[in-house]
Amino acid sequence: MRWEDFRRSDNVEDVRGEDGGGIGGGGFPLPGGGGGLGIGTIVVLGLLGWALGIDPRILIGGAEILGGGSPQVQQQQRTPDRQAGAPSDRQGQFVAAVLGSTEDVWTEIFAQNGQQYRPPRLRLFAGATQSACGFAQAAMGPFYCPQDRRVFLDTSFFREMETRFRACSGKQCEFAQAYVIAHEVGHHIQNLLGILPRAQQMQQQAGSKAQANNIQVRVELQADCFGGVWANRAQKKVNFIEPGDIEAALQTASAIGDDTLQRKAQGRVVPDSFTHGSAAQRQRWFTVGFKEGRVSSCNTFQAANL
Repeated sequence: MRWEDFRRSDNVEDVRGEDGGGIGGGGFPLPGGGGGLGIGTIVVLGLLGWALGIDPRILIGGAEILGGGSPQVQQQQRTPDRQAGAPSDRQGQFVAAVLGSTEDVWTEIFAQNGQQYRPPRLRLFAGATQSACGFAQAAMGPFYCPQDRRVFLDTSFFREMETRFRACSGKQCEFAQAYVIAHEVGHHIQNLLGILPRAQQMQQQAGSKAQANNIQVRVELQADCFGGVWANRAQKKVNFIEPGDIEAALQTASAIGDDTLQRKAQGRVVPDSFTHGSAAQRQRWFTVGFKEGRVSSCNTFQAANL
């Protein structure tokens, strides 16, 4: 992935140098041991929460929040503003470059429809930080908070992609990482278009947990598709994709599919508990967005067969 020529976004808040993002410590301490809560434990707790009928966010202290989030974890206070600008280190520069590219692409798309794009801020943190949706923990992975229109990212997740998830390797991880950022920006697009609040209302009116989960899956798959739309449009503008990049993104989509994670965590798959989509679904919808390059191609809510 050739990202060096991308414009750097000024909407990056880098709080990695602060102690736990201002709330102390990184992750949740485990009884009898040090360190934070690992990704594998997060998956297990999420599945346990589903099995017990408990919102998994109550167990793990946060998740990729849809709409208003759970009242037990949602914080009503506004996330304090921090000085924004492109960080100087390579990892921070990469994040700022990808975010800048998403801004350029979505500004152009919105303008074509007579609208003004209002980009999100992206907060880089280490360990933990505060959001309007609750405390952001490194173990949660990247997420978007619609209350303060921010993407939250601990870049240690990028290392997890390569070492624990084995979703990618080497330099090709960069495009996979860009896909992750573009997915979270996709949730911001959904928020601006009014899709997130409508989806939350649909969830509240759902007749069962399985139906509510199905709505969440459609939200996530649409964000995958929007990530593909970004890649399509950015490629036409800059020609930044290198051989193997798309395959790395598809491999990442497969590695973080609900069926893949469930199979690793419990040895079996429970489709009714999916919240992000299967590996095949995530690959399919990213591919749809990348091939079509149109927002209209990403209507997962009307798709009979996901």
